[in-house]
Amino acid sequence: MTDHVDVDFGDNGLVPAVAQDADSKDVLMLAYVSPEALDKTIETGRAHYYSRSRDELWEKGATSGHTQQIREVRVDCDADTLLYLVEQEGGACHTGHESCFYRTIDGENVGETVFDPDAVYE
Repeated sequence: MTDHVDVDFGDNGLVPAVAQDADSKDVLMLAYVSPEALDKTIETGRAHYYSRSRDELWEKGATSGHTQQIREVRVDCDADTLLYLVEQEGGACHTGHESCFYRTIDGENVGETVFDPDAVYE
């Protein structure tokens, strides 16, 4: 593996990663990344994250087919947050929306639904 910036994973061993559509620049989701998830992302060119609720590494789209191909991984100035610039296949959100940020604070749905989650996650 090639050398990369020394990411500060802190005491809990995780950093937040924002997934952004590389072309439209829409913010798609936020998830957490462990050192292993970052290594897998760099190694495979597909987004990998760490599920805090399931306590396991996961590849985005492994179940749904809605993968994220990595165009670039960026690191913020403090080296404690990542930005994944991705090519999103299908929707990024498990609710069926294109982005996890599909509603306003008032509850207004402003996002596009791109798949039926009941059909994908049976």
